[in-house]
Amino acid sequence: MNFTPLFTEPFKQKGPAYWFLFSGQNLLVDPSDGMVPYLTDMTELNLKPIRRQYLGALNGRSCYSVELAGDADPPEGMVFQRLRDLFDTMDETFCRIAGLGLQIVHWDQTHQYCGRCGAPTRNKDDERAKLCPKCGLVSYPRISPAIIVAIVKDHQILLARTNRSPTKKGLIAGYVEAGETLEECVRREVREEVGIEVRNIRYFGSQSWPFPSSLMIAFTAEYASGEIRIDKSEIIDADWFAAENLPENPKEGGIGGRLIDWFVDALDA
Repeated sequence: MNFTPLFTEPFKQKGPAYWFLFSGQNLLVDPSDGMVPYLTDMTELNLKPIRRQYLGALNGRSCYSVELAGDADPPEGMVFQRLRDLFDTMDETFCRIAGLGLQIVHWDQTHQYCGRCGAPTRNKDDERAKLCPKCGLVSYPRISPAIIVAIVKDHQILLARTNRSPTKKGLIAGYVEAGETLEECVRREVREEVGIEVRNIRYFGSQSWPFPSSLMIAFTAEYASGEIRIDKSEIIDADWFAAENLPENPKEGGIGGRLIDWFVDALDA
């Protein structure tokens, strides 16, 4: 499937479109196939939109993101499901569009007023941005870079449990701070969260991560020194795991899962 991101409709829509409707971070889907509504007009769902944004065209069909009230009731036969839970089951292209939609909904929601003078903003006509007609400030969708890293020691990988996901073990991750390089962020996050030092940091890949507006940059690294000392404010526990002894479901999909697959495949090679 071919998706072209756009901020304005290049043509008058004829026929059905894909509707990515969000109540909070929950996406409206058909539970039988995980698909979003494909309709000529979203009024067919009897849902009241707060705002909507054009996202682009999928195989020539328009895609929209729509912000709904947090307590919106799903139409009969449909459910609101947490987008993060759909990442392992939804088609990759639809995941990408849904992620874009959630980011645009969040940006649109939080930039109705100018951050400099407080005046109401409007959408720019020539790009995806908000313009303050009073002071001229232009605000673009904000992207927050974050790192995630697979640390390997003696054919084992470091996995940890966090306060945010106490039932799952995953990789060390965190947001980049002002003035940091990505590699410096990797070292700092690892040192802060589990108390060890790493070396041979290597770029692995990246993924848009719309929770709410991140770019996840993945790395691999080797253990250098130190003993695991969890910070206790974010990390509940952490340990080393061999490929044959990985905890059940240690990943939540996305690039974190690809890093763990890389670790397992590297040992089999």
